[in-house]
Amino acid sequence: MQRILLLCLALLADATAAAAGDGGRSLLLPLRVQAAPANKLRFRHDVSLTVSVAVGTPPQNVTMVLDTGSELSWLLCNATTNSSAAAFNAPDSSTYAAARCASPDCQWRGRDLPVPPFCAAPPSNSSCRVSLSYADASSADGVLASDTFLLGGAPPVPALFGCVTSYYSTTTTNSSSEAATGLLGMNRGALSFVTQTATRRFAYCIAPGDGPGLLVLGGDGAGATPAPPLLNYTPLVEISQRLPYFDRVAYSVHLDGIRVGAALLPIPKSVLAPDHTGAGQTMVDSGTQFTFLLADAYAALKAAFLDQTRALLPPLGEPGFVFQGAFDACFRATEARVAAASRRLPEVGLVLRGAEVAVAGEKLLYRVPGERRGVGGAEAVWCLTFGNSDMAGMSAYVIGHHHQQNVWVEYDLQNGRVGFAPARCDLATQRLGSRA
Repeated sequence: MQRILLLCLALLADATAAAAGDGGRSLLLPLRVQAAPANKLRFRHDVSLTVSVAVGTPPQNVTMVLDTGSELSWLLCNATTNSSAAAFNAPDSSTYAAARCASPDCQWRGRDLPVPPFCAAPPSNSSCRVSLSYADASSADGVLASDTFLLGGAPPVPALFGCVTSYYSTTTTNSSSEAATGLLGMNRGALSFVTQTATRRFAYCIAPGDGPGLLVLGGDGAGATPAPPLLNYTPLVEISQRLPYFDRVAYSVHLDGIRVGAALLPIPKSVLAPDHTGAGQTMVDSGTQFTFLLADAYAALKAAFLDQTRALLPPLGEPGFVFQGAFDACFRATEARVAAASRRLPEVGLVLRGAEVAVAGEKLLYRVPGERRGVGGAEAVWCLTFGNSDMAGMSAYVIGHHHQQNVWVEYDLQNGRVGFAPARCDLATQRLGSRA
């Protein structure tokens, strides 16, 4: 999974909006028919995308990071060493069961787990242990277990997950992130929540700022919005052979070009496509905050953006400054100047096969926390919200959720595609929430 764990925009769920479906009806999970009413859940975002889930019997309310770049879901459990976060109390659930070493669930499934499950002796009497690790050096350890999950008003569904008792993060998170109890894996792997519940379609709409967003499980996608958007679909990339750097269970799409303003950057097609090792795939990932480009494409974007913004914003002028280890196209300016300039910044478009993700205005710049310049700290430091994958230690292009704000994003597994459409996500959430 090529993401930076918990360095992403948070979706804190509104528990009062957990009812789902039109007229109080809810989609039965697993999803069985395309035309069934959808299960709708609200979320809020701050640092990582999260939704409210009830787990176990009786149900315990937990908050889980929504991550389309991860497979196995996990929860911080009762013995966790992270005492600052809420935990799921497994002994209090009558439906909780730890997977035993003799169970078929405790088997190596290739890419389904980062490392094979393992057991302490004697295997027949011990729990199946799992260890997860991520691109930012965060890690989680615990046991493989099963319990019931309730999302919105849908009936409870059983699912395997990691009951994590030890969690380590290299990142500094705020209180919203620390409130998350775990992670909901939504990629296409065999152990993901999507696969285990046979969900064939889901969508979300992320409102800008700290407003609520909406997650829709099932339904017919476009018909779930107040004014159905005209979705532009791009096909998922399918590569049958196993390649060392290609994630076959990610939502990988074809990146055909990158434009700045009206000009398409002169980037060879070969730079934008996976090579013979699988490196260079383009993934749509709700678990990553910003967007990352491989070095050659990033250099072209950085040069074009700096050239077209030369008269709008002064560069930071500090060659050694790199935000989060991957963002070095930075500026220094007052908040007022950036607000005025944002209306004139050149739009950046990620041109996909059949669709485009367009990034404009305020979404192009991010104010670096705690960094002030000038007399009396009058100026803030702002960085372009596209990072260098090579500097971050990744071998892929990643479209993060910051650039998915006010975009209806639909994952259509039934037809092997991802759809995009501009949307007012705050209005979609209000209207659908009132009907839930």
